[in-house]
Amino acid sequence: MAKSNKLVAPFLKWVGGKRQLMPSIIQHLPKNIQSYNYIEPFIGGGAVLFHLQPKNAIINDSNIELINVYEVIKNNLEDLINDLKNHKNESEYFYDLRGLDRTDIFKDLTNIQRASRIIFLNKTCFNGLYRVNNAGEFNSPFGRYKNPNIVNEPVLRAVNKYLNANNVEIKSGDYSNILKQADEKSFIYLDPPYHPLSETSNFTGYVQGGWNIYDQADLRLACDELNNRGIKFLLSNSSAEFIKDQYKNYNIIIVKANRAINSDGGNRGEIDEFLIKNYE
Repeated sequence: MAKSNKLVAPFLKWVGGKRQLMPSIIQHLPKNIQSYNYIEPFIGGGAVLFHLQPKNAIINDSNIELINVYEVIKNNLEDLINDLKNHKNESEYFYDLRGLDRTDIFKDLTNIQRASRIIFLNKTCFNGLYRVNNAGEFNSPFGRYKNPNIVNEPVLRAVNKYLNANNVEIKSGDYSNILKQADEKSFIYLDPPYHPLSETSNFTGYVQGGWNIYDQADLRLACDELNNRGIKFLLSNSSAEFIKDQYKNYNIIIVKANRAINSDGGNRGEIDEFLIKNYE
């Protein structure tokens, strides 16, 4: 594997981020991973993408605001950095900015202002928890951090350089449309919203509407289709019995994860998660 730039790293703290699971994920990737076209339909914070830094990639997420941040970092970095420097780490300012998506003003914001808003809210909200309510409005409270790193210029510049120096397509839409672009030269890493381990452990997701049991079943059918087409995939999910049953025909690996972000405090700490793959 080519030497990677360690500054190319997630620029947002994202629920279910994969940085701490990276050794397990790397261990279970195909040996010649860099020879594949890399596809990640649920990009989130991008930890796996940024660790691998593939030359050819398609990344996607149904969260339009998140994908806008990736596009702005790639195409309008200087304007973004300048806008980020204008933010104030103050409660009243935070709630005013957070509340914009409940007003008509929001649709008048530029792509740069929208991206800057998401990064600021992510760096200053409680637990760095990107969360929206059923109306699709950001609703995490102010975090009261003394000195949050709102403008992480070295990381933003490194990510900008990576996205522009390589063939990375950035898309926002349904994952099924992205999977249609795959062929036998593709490798797909799937990191969907996790199936809850219990009825109380689920919280409103990162996109309006969230995910349910039928969405999980649809994804498994999509994985079956990938398998039938001879396309390699690796999937992350919770260790719920439902997931174990859905993927019983595949190679299921149990890995340990420390989950610091959970709406149910009793579910914080080390838990089992699944890595599921269709190859040896």
